[in-house]
Amino acid sequence: MTSSQAACLRAALQVGYHLLDRGSSALVAVEQTIRVLERSGLFNAGNGAHRQLDGVRRMDASIMEGECLRAGAVASIEGIVHPITAARLVMEETAHVLLVGPLATKFAKHHRIALQKRQTLPNRLSYSSMLKQIRRKGDRHGTVGAVALDQSGTVAAGASTGGIDLMLPGRVGDTPIIGCGVYADNEAGAVSMTGWGESIMRVAVAKTICDRLGQGKTAATAARLVLQKLVARVNGSAGTLVLARRGQFAISHVTSHMAAGWWDGKGEPTVGDRFR
Repeated sequence: MTSSQAACLRAALQVGYHLLDRGSSALVAVEQTIRVLERSGLFNAGNGAHRQLDGVRRMDASIMEGECLRAGAVASIEGIVHPITAARLVMEETAHVLLVGPLATKFAKHHRIALQKRQTLPNRLSYSSMLKQIRRKGDRHGTVGAVALDQSGTVAAGASTGGIDLMLPGRVGDTPIIGCGVYADNEAGAVSMTGWGESIMRVAVAKTICDRLGQGKTAATAARLVLQKLVARVNGSAGTLVLARRGQFAISHVTSHMAAGWWDGKGEPTVGDRFR
């Protein structure tokens, strides 16, 4: 984690905390915290999203609140700065949960979500070349996310990503899949995931962690048990933000590092890239 990324994480935490302190909903705090990270260009989301093998940025995001289990998501959306806001609009302005592809982009533009600056595309590979490229193991991935608990006792979770390196156009990971990349339920807690999406989807990690919380496990224990299962069953790799319904939380990962942080409103926010 660079010093610029650490500073951005601190700023995002401060934005989210101050919103909650002033009585805003957990949903608003999660969205606005993630918007800081998307806008920065420092992370694999929004302005900093990775390109797929054809040179195009296609992004995914989702958001969920725990009172009524409302959720919204977008997948393979292009050209906008804040996919997390598009996800929230899907939740609040439609009867749907997930919009994908060019029509998700059209939906976002209809709602006047800020657009990314146009960039020159690199030389595109043929489809055969792209298929050969994906046999190489990409080692960069990343998702920005947040979880929050508001003064009414409602939890929320969100995530936004540009995917992974060497990504075949059309690939969608765990981030926009409710129950995999995010989940929130006032009866249990809220979870946001980062990591290798294909493994996270196969274990439905976010919902599985929430189920463990609902069974009375602590945030740290729920995270540890499910991440252990992820590694044992599918050789997966991931990190998670877990917030129990009464405010207990855990940051846990089975990757070499995970840039994350928290703040209780005192002193400076705590930010690091290794949590155990």
